Amino acid sequence: MVLAASRLGFQILSFSPNPSPFIRPKSIKPFPRSNRKSPPSISSSVVEQQDISFTDSESRLIEALLGIQGRGRAATPQQLKDVEDAVQALEPMKGVLDPTSTGLIEGRWQLIFTTRPGTASPIQRTFVGVDIFKIFQEVYLRTDDPRVSNVVIFSDAIGELKVEAEAKIEDGKRILFRFDRAAFSFKFLPFKVPYPVPFKLLGDEAKGWLDTTYLSQNGNIRISRGSKGTTFVLQKKIEPRQKLLSAISGGTGIREAIDELVSLNWNKVDQEFETLEGEWQLLWASQLEDESWSSIIANGLKGFQIVKKGGQLENQVDVFPSVKLQAMGNLIKEPENSSYSGIIHNGAVSVGSLKFPLNIHNKFNMDLLYIDEKIRITRGSNEILFVHLRLTKN
Repeated sequence: MVLAASRLGFQILSFSPNPSPFIRPKSIKPFPRSNRKSPPSISSSVVEQQDISFTDSESRLIEALLGIQGRGRAATPQQLKDVEDAVQALEPMKGVLDPTSTGLIEGRWQLIFTTRPGTASPIQRTFVGVDIFKIFQEVYLRTDDPRVSNVVIFSDAIGELKVEAEAKIEDGKRILFRFDRAAFSFKFLPFKVPYPVPFKLLGDEAKGWLDTTYLSQNGNIRISRGSKGTTFVLQKKIEPRQKLLSAISGGTGIREAIDELVSLNWNKVDQEFETLEGEWQLLWASQLEDESWSSIIANGLKGFQIVKKGGQLENQVDVFPSVKLQAMGNLIKEPENSSYSGIIHNGAVSVGSLKFPLNIHNKFNMDLLYIDEKIRITRGSNEILFVHLRLTKN
């Protein structure tokens, strides 16, 4: 278990949950309905997030990473290409020269994305991509005991696993490391629990190197390539959209992340249909567990939503391979605010190339709480909150 983590590949414990991108919380408080004309109170965390800035090329990388589940584990070929193109565009650019010689490389970095080359060992592949855990790397080189550590955060209530390595700077880009200890730190115990791993017997398996190929001038983005051929993208601070997607993957802190993002966008949501147009994938909704399929498709509680020119609307749910439910209707923009009225007037079930009509009718309201090129947050009927990711734009 720790062997995989010890390769600076951020491989983590071999739990096997496969959380759906459609994650439901136990309970969630609705946003109060109001025609807001003044900004809500903004927490200190929001102010802190507003300090995060990126160059155009860094923003391209961030945009490419948005919506990728499992730190790259569930990325499509096109998503992987977009990330790799953005990485390759950044690496030749003038970031921080000799990154290992600057204090900007030090601190705790969150793993945002990693590749898994075909040369990785079976043990490494076993520990890749458990979405519900956050993965960090700590780099501290300017001490009497230079170290690089991989940290798996199970939860704020449970604790973490830290796998530590003694580190040595080889040159301006490369860090040499050899892992030598690992321990669990549980919140409910006043002491650490050593994880018995015979690092000395592992030989070359316990050592390697890590090159930093790009470090941003503000010290917030780092691209590294490891001795196993793996590429890592890490950040010290993540922007609010990334925080929301991370919360959805982990199933915790979703409400707080939504609050933060909505607060930053409070005066920018009075948009026309052109902003909504495109194909949207539902990532999360706060609906009840016992909804029927007809209710799910009529209210867009799963699957995809397509908004076309003039407010034409289509909800789609892939029930089984080659079996798709569809509900068609229209959105009507309310004047002078960010609300829409929706009408579903017919539906269909598609089985392969065959299509059969369904008698589906529904009326609903939709408040647009946040929108940008990638993310949309809305509140529907019965105070249900939705988070969508835009896949394509018309």
